[in-house]
Amino acid sequence: PTLTTAPAGPADRYSRRCAKMGIPTLDLSSFTPAARRDDSFVSVIAGEDLTGNDLINLYNDGGTTKGRKADADNSRPADGWASETVTTGDTIRVFLTATQITGMSGLTPGADYYLSTTAGGVTATAPSSSGNLRQRVGKALSATVLSFERGETIEVA
Repeated sequence: PTLTTAPAGPADRYSRRCAKMGIPTLDLSSFTPAARRDDSFVSVIAGEDLTGNDLINLYNDGGTTKGRKADADNSRPADGWASETVTTGDTIRVFLTATQITGMSGLTPGADYYLSTTAGGVTATAPSSSGNLRQRVGKALSATVLSFERGETIEVA
């Protein structure tokens, strides 16, 4: 967040009044509703390069919780999703609770989505090969928005 004394816009009387009185206002325009909830994410160290919106698996690395791409093919269930693109060793916020992932592409509105065998990805077809993880991760609200919900993980026999 950034503090500003400038009004947000000509129609924003509250911001103008605060600016006139010298009271700083908090600019929340760049935050999603989930980013305003303290319990909706954790900050962890990236165990590998991660891209914004990747599904993330949290794991223990010598007593330190780290995040890596979730993967139905390598027994790495999705615990949340990446808030931004980072490189190995950077700190990243991983959203954990039911939130909306925006900026996706090619989703079918109304379809259920599952953790993919492609690291970090989602698929409309549940993995079915022996040893794969089957985990529902949400429902598409539009072609670009996935309502993330961490589902139960089942190993395919």
